Amino acid sequence: MINLAYKDISHSLSKFLITAISVGVLLGIVIIMIGVYRGMVFDAKVLVNDIKADIWVVQQDTFGPFAQTSKVHEDLKNQISYQNGIKSAEAITFQTFQMENRYGDFKVMLIGYDPFGDIQVINKSKLIEGRVIQKQHYEIVVSKKTNYKLGEYIQLGRDKFKVVGITKDTVSNGGDYLIFTSLKDAEVLQFTYTNERIRSDDNRGIKGGNPHLVNAIIAQTIDGYNPTVVARNIEATTHKKVFTKSEELKLLLEKVIKKSSKQIGLFTLILIIVSIVIIALIIYTMTLEKIKEISILKLIGISNFTISKMIIQETVVLGVLAFISGNVFARLISGGFPKRIVLENGDAFTLFGIILVSSIFASLFGIYKVIKTDPSAAIGG
Repeated sequence: MINLAYKDISHSLSKFLITAISVGVLLGIVIIMIGVYRGMVFDAKVLVNDIKADIWVVQQDTFGPFAQTSKVHEDLKNQISYQNGIKSAEAITFQTFQMENRYGDFKVMLIGYDPFGDIQVINKSKLIEGRVIQKQHYEIVVSKKTNYKLGEYIQLGRDKFKVVGITKDTVSNGGDYLIFTSLKDAEVLQFTYTNERIRSDDNRGIKGGNPHLVNAIIAQTIDGYNPTVVARNIEATTHKKVFTKSEELKLLLEKVIKKSSKQIGLFTLILIIVSIVIIALIIYTMTLEKIKEISILKLIGISNFTISKMIIQETVVLGVLAFISGNVFARLISGGFPKRIVLENGDAFTLFGIILVSSIFASLFGIYKVIKTDPSAAIGG
């Protein structure tokens, strides 16, 4: 038996392929948007997962340094370290600012930590060149994407820092590149003033200096202790806000990136609806273009069911080809984005299912036109 869909597609193959690829580009953008959302979620978790801490102690009545300003005294770590169930506690700082080098300008998050502390802050599996910080002053570890080289010196504030290590895939919850210095250097950069500001404060009778503030205290619990129970005990005795690692991750997803993820989700939904509408219009237009041929088929006795099946088959083939070309397009351009794009096969196949079902539904417009076609239209042009 002759397959009408095969014959029709073969008759105008180049036109059909161009149409499918064009729709595929639109679907590729949808896939990229889903990848942007996945990348945002992935980036939000990277830093918290890399820092091997079970508990985060931050300023009271705040959500911590990732969501808002948090300042606590550095020596709070001593009080935390003696709490029941705590294995070790360290101070840490986070500071975001703009940097510039000969390769361009970019935003970074600087993390200050004690290089001789017991808690791992730099994920050594992501250290691709050099080493971690081994001195209390003037050493820095940078992300590969900053384009700094080992041994190069970077001016930060009043001091120069030597690049001793380079990491890969280390980003903040906002996707900014990470750089690491010692806690002592980070405190100077974040909490001390310029010479001009110090002189101005002296004239006003204000005595300044490094107040030894940090943004959070991180701690590890002893094996066998429940981090949630330990966190609540610390909260009761120190009058600070305390998060477990799981609570910190939940906070990042539900508060820090919530609006951005909703916006991307709505934009993705709009693109999917537009894709479905375009496919429906294409199928309807393709049906109108061959209305005379359809009339002839009906005149020689071909049933509406057979003709309708042809339209559905063409719709499915169009959807499949568009999906394949969309996936190829998305993977070709995903590496050129400044922030992480995470393309998951599960998302792609879910989109394929939605497009396939929607395409078949959209073909109903063409089928309706077939059923209403009068066979006598084949006579007399």
